[in-house]
Amino acid sequence: MTRRAAPHRGLELPYGGGNDADDDDRPSKTQLKQKSHDLQALGVELAALSDERLAATEMPEALRDAIEEYRRTRSHEGRRRQMQYVGKLMRSADEAVLREAVAAAALGSARETLKLHEVERWRSELIADDSAVERWVQAHPETDVQRLRSLVRAARRDAAASVEQRQTKNFRELFQFLKPFIGDAV
Repeated sequence: MTRRAAPHRGLELPYGGGNDADDDDRPSKTQLKQKSHDLQALGVELAALSDERLAATEMPEALRDAIEEYRRTRSHEGRRRQMQYVGKLMRSADEAVLREAVAAAALGSARETLKLHEVERWRSELIADDSAVERWVQAHPETDVQRLRSLVRAARRDAAASVEQRQTKNFRELFQFLKPFIGDAV
């Protein structure tokens, strides 16, 4: 039995059903699914934002309602399906604004972490070196020098008395004293 060729092969079809270059311009099914998964992941990150940051983010009201419904949903399957809906709604939203809001939240926490590391570094320097107090006062002239020297002395006493570097009350007080000054600089 011989096979007949399909009647559409080799023909130029007006509706674009042939193997034209136009077919190459469209995204593949894999690309569309990847885009959908990316939008869902962005939706999860948006849902993880604080209430204040989420309220300040510009987005369609339907998307905001869907994200809030996702937050209220407790079952695994319900959350999965709700996030698929959020991903669908995000196709019509401005993705750049939403990504910017998530990045700003991440950057804010990174800045806070950097600030805390800087305070810890100064505290260690002040306890270890006498000249660090002078460098601190030069960098932050509005400091109450007498209080700073008192806190440093007390923290040094605790460090000398304690074999393991335990965070004593004086260590914490010195940290809290330094923190507001570093917050302005970082």
